[in-house]
Formats: sequence, C-alpha cells, structure tokens
Amino acid sequence: MGQVIARMVHAEPGEFPCLLVSPTSPIPSARTALPAPFPFRPNMRFVPIRDVEQQSVLALHTVRQGFVKARTAQANQIRGLLSEFGLIIPQGIWYIQSGVPELIEDASNELPGSFRLLIQRLLDHFKILDTRVDELESQIVKWHRQSSASSNLAQVPGIGPITASALVASLGDTKNFDSGRQVAAWMGLVPRQHSSGGKQNLLGISKRGNSYLRSLLIHGARSVIYNGKDKTDSTCRWINEIVSRRNNNVAAVALANKNARIVWSLLTHDREFRPDYTREAVGV
Repeated sequence: MGQVIARMVHAEPGEFPCLLVSPTSPIPSARTALPAPFPFRPNMRFVPIRDVEQQSVLALHTVRQGFVKARTAQANQIRGLLSEFGLIIPQGIWYIQSGVPELIEDASNELPGSFRLLIQRLLDHFKILDTRVDELESQIVKWHRQSSASSNLAQVPGIGPITASALVASLGDTKNFDSGRQVAAWMGLVPRQHSSGGKQNLLGISKRGNSYLRSLLIHGARSVIYNGKDKTDSTCRWINEIVSRRNNNVAAVALANKNARIVWSLLTHDREFRPDYTREAVGV
C-alpha cells in the first residue's frame, strides 16, 4: 500500500482545507496537488464550518445510525443463539419482534428455563434500541418538516425525510460545488477511471466520500425501482428502461447519481422540484 502524505496549509478564518489524496488515484493532478505552492492550487476545495443547527441534525443522524447498527447486531445475536437449538428465525426486524416471544412461551420446544430468561433479556434490550431509533427518527422528521429546503428535497422520487435532512445538513452551502457532478463524486457515485494513452476505461463507482449519504440515496433508488414497475411518470419510465437494458444495481446507482445532481440544482438555485422539468421548458 502506498504512502499518503498530508500537509496542512493556511486557510481563511472559518474554513478548513479539505484535500483528499490517494496513491491509487488515476488522475495525475490528484497526486501532484500537494507539492505545489498554496497560492497556485486553484483546485483545492475548502469546506466551511457547519452552523450549529446543521451540526445538531447530523448528530441526530450519527446517533440514530449507531442505534440501528446496535439493533441489527442484537437481532443477529438472538437469531444465532436460537439457531443453535434448531429454531430458525427469518431475517428481518419484524420477525424478531413477533416470532421470538412465541418461541419463549412455547413449552414444546424444550428450551431450558435459564436460556428462555436470557433470550427475554436480549429481547428487552432489542426493544429498547428499537424505541431509541423511533425517538430519533421522530426528532429528525420534526426538523425536516420545519425546514423548507429539506421538505423540497423530499419531493424528489427516492428521497424521504431521513435522506433529505441528511443532505441539507451535510452539504451546507452547495455553491462550494461547481456542478452536480462534483456532488455525485463527493458521495462516491461516479465511475472509477483506469484510463491511459487516450483510452477511457470506466469501472464501478468509486465508493469514496460520504458513505452514509451514498447508502441513503441508493436505498431510496431501490425503493423507486421496486415500486415503479407499473408507473408511467418520467422518472419511472427512465429507470425501467435502464433496468431492461442492464440490471437493478446499475439502475439504482444511476438514479442515485441523478438525484445527487438534482439536489445540487435545487439547493444552489433555490428552486422547487418539478417532476416535468425539462431544459426546453426553461427556454420558454
């Protein structure tokens, strides 16, 4: 593995220099950005400090995500312990909540009493974690409804209150990005390049940058694909065409990339989302 060298440079008050350099980057400018003097680094991007409100919303998302991971781990532990006694619980949070109490009360499965008490304690802890997740989601949705920008983003297919609030709080001032593609690249939703000699070779998505936002957008896109098979609006027609030519995974990433660009346009130009928006309509 190559060595990554990072160097702090002078920045204006209230700003932090954000320079992501990887030895595997196929773009020469990304590898040669550091040795250049600071005044001659026009491509260096600075990330402004988030305001208190944005940081508090991101804290809610961070803690909620931690509880979600803990809840998933607890569910897997319960499922694994029961499987050692030959009792199989299907995957899914709902099956833990509905199926495990029945197994504990079932006297025909010959589970030891101490084991039943142990599973009951784990189930109680699981319910506490589930309650914490619901409480934090309620706080996030409450902030989302009070934010005009977040409510506007939720009109985009594949973006709900959780994703919209995370986008508004994470992106900050979207004018720091020159285009929607830079936002998509910041989330790791653009192809990796392995090009040389004038021959372009695009690989899978880079998966660099903000993995939390990337996962939210891709999961939202999967929901659109699943529920839009019989719909005839422009977004569903476009995504169904991609699914017919490629596969669901490629289509989900394509829609996530498109939504990232739409988000940048809505926030930068302070526009409302219009499902029938076209460039020709702008000229008129």
